[in-house]
Amino acid sequence: MSNIFDELQWRGLVAQTTGEDALREALGEGPVTVYCGFDPSAPSLHFGNLVQLVVLRHLQRAGHRVLCLVGGSTGLIGDPKPTAERVLKTKDQTAQNVARIKDLVRPFLDFEGDNPARLVDNLDWTAPMSALDFLRDVGKHFRVNQMIRKDAIAARLESQEGISYTEFSYQLLQALDFHHLFREYGCTLQTGGSDQWGNLTAGVDLIHRAEGEVAHALTTPLLTDSSGQKLGKSEGNAVWLSPDMTSPYAFYQYFINVEDASVVQLLKVFTDRTQEQIAALEESLTERPHLREAHRALAEDVTTLVHGPEHTAQVQQASQVLFGKGDPAALDEQTLLDATAELPGGTVAVGDSIVDALVASGLADSRGAARRTVAEGGASLNNVKVTDAEQVLGESDFLHGRVALVRRGRKNLAAARLA
Repeated sequence: MSNIFDELQWRGLVAQTTGEDALREALGEGPVTVYCGFDPSAPSLHFGNLVQLVVLRHLQRAGHRVLCLVGGSTGLIGDPKPTAERVLKTKDQTAQNVARIKDLVRPFLDFEGDNPARLVDNLDWTAPMSALDFLRDVGKHFRVNQMIRKDAIAARLESQEGISYTEFSYQLLQALDFHHLFREYGCTLQTGGSDQWGNLTAGVDLIHRAEGEVAHALTTPLLTDSSGQKLGKSEGNAVWLSPDMTSPYAFYQYFINVEDASVVQLLKVFTDRTQEQIAALEESLTERPHLREAHRALAEDVTTLVHGPEHTAQVQQASQVLFGKGDPAALDEQTLLDATAELPGGTVAVGDSIVDALVASGLADSRGAARRTVAEGGASLNNVKVTDAEQVLGESDFLHGRVALVRRGRKNLAAARLA
């Protein structure tokens, strides 16, 4: 594509801009310095943040200069939610989250090459500023009647909850960030989610009023499923990028199980696959849906992007193991535990029989039913068929000394956990 803006648009990564023609021209003329801010309100980034990291990744690869901001100061305030006041994090909690998020963003961008990305923390320039300086140098450029028209502010003003002056001032802090980065690095573009439009335009306006210069804003659309529900939730919980909050196995499973109607959209947003490659996967999805080629390509690409190829290979192997293919002993301990965490099961001991394991794990209602399952060739232990109802579980049957996979038939799987 002739211009990175066109590719972002084709990939469904453009919702709003402060001027499409002007931004396309700026991106086409030469390197633009762009920043996106990440809120440390949680100890991990999530599905929505991944969209922004992908945008920055595309822009950096196109030769533009990328600033990745972690909000050490704005995280102490909290971006106003439409419904209620945030519970403020302590300074120590915020600092810990900032450190974790800085580590999380590094794999997505190139911080070492000829055009290195740069990590910045807005606490560095906000903390030394006095309240008087903030009010005089920033506050004087804003009009309250315009501020209260912002969607999140307006929603809170109309609610019984109202809004504190602390959260009301958040947009001034984010505008200050853009202004500072404009002065310090020549930054003229800020990206963010569509729910951040009001905060992004506040920075554009501040640069225009304080400097008489033009800056740009670009937002990405909210990703929703066919019913209009926000994507990025798994069993009601956010899909996190930190492996200790959403395991690589659960992360992979989220994308492998996404509804058919969303797969092509997510392939465009989250992968580097070309138009031709995605068109071929879309054709497969339509004509050979049982092969799930598009789902597997999506899950593999995104899991590799976030967790790396080794974790991806392990979770793919774990998926095969749970379908009765492959050797479960080849799985590393953490992947095994993640893959079996949601399986039904029960506790057994070394020396218990396969019959005991079938009953304890809920795969048979009685010892008699368990014996019939074995006799009919319907029982397996760690994907190996069991033919003797008296066979006992030895220490080696408990993978990593923790769990044995017990199966009845092809589809009924449980985890027999070592007591």
